[in-house]
Amino acid sequence: MATPIAAAAASSMVPCSPSPPDDAAEAAGLAAEAPMLIFVYFHKAIRAELERMHAAAVRFATERSGDVGELERRCRFLFSIYRHHCDAEDAVLFPALDIRVKNVAGTYSLEHKGENDLFAHLFSLLKLDVLNDDGLRRELASCTGAIQTFITQHMSKEEEQVFPLLVKKFSHEEQADLVWQFLCSIPVNMMAEFLPWLATSVSSDEHQDILNCLHKIVPDEELLQQVVFAWIGGEEIKTVTHDFYSPCSESNVRCKDAIDQADKYGCSHENSKTGKRKCTESSYSQLVTQPIDEILCWHDAIRKELSDIVEETRRIQQSGDFSNISDFNVKLQFIADVCIFHSIAEDQVIFPAVNDEVSFEQEHAEEERRFNRFRCLIEQIQIAGTRSTAVDFYSELCSQADEIMEKIERHFKNEETKVLPQARIHFSSEKQRELLYKSLCVMPLKLLEHVLPWFVSRLNDQDAEAFLQNMFLAASSSETALVTLLSGWACKGRSKDTSNSGKFICLTPRVLSSPLDGSNGACLLLLQSDNCSRPAKKRNHMESNMGISNCSQTADIAALTCKNRACHIPGLRVESSNHGVNSFASAKSFRSVSLNYSAPSLYSSLFSSETDATFSGPDNILRPIDTIFKFHKAIRKDLEFLDIESGKLIDGDESCLRQFTGRFRLLWGLYRAHSNAEDEIVFPALESKETLHNVSHSYTLDHKQEEELFKDISTVLCELSELHADLKRPLDGADAVGTNHIHSYNDIDWYKKKNELLTKLQGMCKSIRVTLSNHVHREELELWPLFDRHFSVEEQDKIVGRIIGSTGAEVLQSMLPWVTSALSLDEQNNLMDTWRQATKNTMFDEWLNEWWKTSTSSSPSNDASPPEENHFQEKLDQNEQMFKPGWKDIFRMNQSELEAEIRKVSRDSTLDPRRKAYLIQNLMTSRWIAAQQKSPQPHSEDHNGCTVLPGCCPSYRDPENQVFGCEHYKRNCKLVAACCNKLFTCRFCHDKVSDHTMERKATVEMMCMQCLEVQPVGRNCRTPSCNGLSMAKYYCSVCKFFDDERSVYHCPFCNLCRLGQGLGIDFFHCMKCNCCLGMKLKEHVCREKKLEMNCPICCDFLFTSSAAVKGLPCGHFMHSACFQAYTCSHYTCPICSKSLGDMTVYFGMLDALLAAEELPEEYRDRCQFIGAIAIR
Repeated sequence: MATPIAAAAASSMVPCSPSPPDDAAEAAGLAAEAPMLIFVYFHKAIRAELERMHAAAVRFATERSGDVGELERRCRFLFSIYRHHCDAEDAVLFPALDIRVKNVAGTYSLEHKGENDLFAHLFSLLKLDVLNDDGLRRELASCTGAIQTFITQHMSKEEEQVFPLLVKKFSHEEQADLVWQFLCSIPVNMMAEFLPWLATSVSSDEHQDILNCLHKIVPDEELLQQVVFAWIGGEEIKTVTHDFYSPCSESNVRCKDAIDQADKYGCSHENSKTGKRKCTESSYSQLVTQPIDEILCWHDAIRKELSDIVEETRRIQQSGDFSNISDFNVKLQFIADVCIFHSIAEDQVIFPAVNDEVSFEQEHAEEERRFNRFRCLIEQIQIAGTRSTAVDFYSELCSQADEIMEKIERHFKNEETKVLPQARIHFSSEKQRELLYKSLCVMPLKLLEHVLPWFVSRLNDQDAEAFLQNMFLAASSSETALVTLLSGWACKGRSKDTSNSGKFICLTPRVLSSPLDGSNGACLLLLQSDNCSRPAKKRNHMESNMGISNCSQTADIAALTCKNRACHIPGLRVESSNHGVNSFASAKSFRSVSLNYSAPSLYSSLFSSETDATFSGPDNILRPIDTIFKFHKAIRKDLEFLDIESGKLIDGDESCLRQFTGRFRLLWGLYRAHSNAEDEIVFPALESKETLHNVSHSYTLDHKQEEELFKDISTVLCELSELHADLKRPLDGADAVGTNHIHSYNDIDWYKKKNELLTKLQGMCKSIRVTLSNHVHREELELWPLFDRHFSVEEQDKIVGRIIGSTGAEVLQSMLPWVTSALSLDEQNNLMDTWRQATKNTMFDEWLNEWWKTSTSSSPSNDASPPEENHFQEKLDQNEQMFKPGWKDIFRMNQSELEAEIRKVSRDSTLDPRRKAYLIQNLMTSRWIAAQQKSPQPHSEDHNGCTVLPGCCPSYRDPENQVFGCEHYKRNCKLVAACCNKLFTCRFCHDKVSDHTMERKATVEMMCMQCLEVQPVGRNCRTPSCNGLSMAKYYCSVCKFFDDERSVYHCPFCNLCRLGQGLGIDFFHCMKCNCCLGMKLKEHVCREKKLEMNCPICCDFLFTSSAAVKGLPCGHFMHSACFQAYTCSHYTCPICSKSLGDMTVYFGMLDALLAAEELPEEYRDRCQFIGAIAIR
């Protein structure tokens, strides 16, 4: 399949193996060269955390050791880290990649959505009584194993496909910009946990590489550098070397002097933060009485913004002007993000602290859904444009805006009456500030850069000063740079300094007149980056961790000098990129970080075999390609069986294990056939469309990973089988004489080993169910609709025909009952109708009926068959309307019955005219032939009095070595010809000595040439003396064919046995040509039923010929031997007269010879006119 392959240099830098530590270590030093490869270290840390989580769960399940509380804490931490990592990828990396390389990022975003279900199931298990339930502990271990497998495989695919593309398609600067946007899209509180955790999860060399990479990623603004490196704690944080205030840029005074001056104007700093609180208590009390009332300011700001949006919708309705709809959409997106993050902060920080019983999660989720519907409506308006029915859009726009406003107003009032009064009563001012600061840090930096100035611009001076006071007092000493940055952004909400673009006037001097000499105000916070005039706790931190820089004035003079002067705080510079990434974080994904789950989502439709998905296109019309996706339902059913039954094996015996192993191997084989068909036929068909390049590569990687999972499960099943075999192993010689025998496992060790293997097996079965179910679910969401949009019904028919034509008879015999048992009756009918339509030119229907009758007759009882299979059999029986008599049936028919059957064949419009003529001719002469063949034959009796058939003696292919067979085949049996009741080694031996041909499919008996016993035809001899002697290596129950020498397969579409390895291996069946062709002839000239003809040279029927057939370029066929003889004297097709090959060179030689030929003088100047052409 043509799949995109990244450059060798790029792929060599990315570790592709899921076993991370060693491979990721090889990437050390490369992140600084290709910033995008810093994600390799992120993946390594996540893998290590997954391994620790799963190991703890396994120990808890098998050894009953460990703390379930610690396990839950580890799971929740991992979930938070990984979800924010995925959300940032969805918001930054994937949109940028989709602009440069289409059809790659979508499937990875879909995988992110499926991971929440796994963690939901895990958290629901942790709420149950896992301490006292062995089954729950094993389920917990299997769930963590499924999470580990799923996420590890996802990250491995990213390293193999996504990262090389990012490295190849983006320059070094663009990569650094994307990584910086990625970091700015992660909430601040998570960054404070994520970067230190990352630093402890890698080696020292890798840690240094990360630091070097961050130096290049973070913009060259030292305040931003301080913020990031304060989080990671990777190096000594240096003081900002330049002032953010223009008048304080020249420094002659040491910062230590400024600190001393601050001490004179301030208060005692011995106890660090306590001192800070004492200094500011009196001044702050003048600003606001309860810090928690800051939430009211947020509510008022949101109300005002929503009111503006409602007014804007009214204006649009009145004016009918959609010209500013894009700006309106940006404004709506911004306030939606603010509302959603504000809700998340309340759900995660404020409400749990106030009262665990108070929850507004449902109201918050409903508000998010309303915002999403509103934004979808805006997008529809933008897409529809002038073609839209404006009146409908106007009314719907106003209606949804009013609903959102009403819903949020009601919600805010409930919070203000139920939550805030409790917070005022139960929390001190310090605790209230802490909650407010934590709720602010729920937002990412990228959003805070816009939200803070917007929020401060909605406040009066007193409220704005109180907001900055709260933030400053709540922050810890290690967050000095962060608070400086946030305060500076907040200052941008005040009046701008129009004389200098990008600079803003700070807050009023009132803030700077506090006892701390302005250390609580935004301006002095910015100044303290150099002046260091901070409270004692932060002063000590700066003195111990940062170099001492010079200042131009003491702290008090600097504060007075900087009043009302322009300050400059660096922006993140994430909006200047041109990679197609949105300015604001995608708020939809952050709602998923809530950890309050109510039900195990593992049993949602994503993982259930009883999925509600209907197998039809968007207009509910069945398409041929729907056949492929019906297999998904059967796959889900068996995956559910493996998952559930693997948990019951602990109480089962060896027979349960054998049954489980058989079901697993059936699923493995059929899934392999299904995935091979997709990789070799379906995905190349998708990739052939120019707009769909790269759409299937991720799914091909899925197939490889899932194959490895199946192999791992098979290995564990083999170990379990060996464990059971070891327990039953007979005693050795020492035991025979009475000495004590000790098994390789004593009872305790044996059960311990069995428990470990079964726990491991249960986890693997859970993993394969989750991984494969998610895979087929994504195929249905992403790939299935593409066929309806990009492929006609005829093209879909061809694809389905290619798939079926590459599926061997043995696979079909297992696949059809397996699939139909999972489908409803209507789905079975639709499936069979689709297959019959795709195979209408073939003998598939004939093979299907013959195989089904053979399989049902060989079964001891059909009573236990599922109702779906019984219906499937009835469907086949009802479809069989044409009479296909054997010799015995014809002999018993009277003349009127025979004429009735001839008329039935004559009226059958589905038959090819040549086939119809052949059948009618044979039916008309059948009574005479049958009478001749059923004439009494003399029989002899053996010495036991049993009847001996003619030819009851062995025949040899190699008489010298006593090898049974004949000149045509090597086999150990003879066949009883149904037409003449004689024994022949093969049908060619029969036809050689008879005046009629042998109907080999009518054979019901055979004779073993070793014991000379006549018995029902089958693969092995049934007599005890032969001990199950095989009649041949290959046996076909449909054709009654045996061959002990060559590779033979039965084609269900030719309904014949043919030489070769099999369909899908070295041959495939073309449904239009109705013949088996070599795999090299996938691209060929199709001609309907082109093999159902006689050889143009020898006139033998090619379709049933056992000789090799040669395909001509024009689409006709002849025997290979005939071709060799014919081309000795001809170079054109005997049917259409087209050249048999490229004759350019040959014709050029002829032209050269003719040009060199000299005509006699009397003819040189003569010419003959034939029509309008002159021939000289």
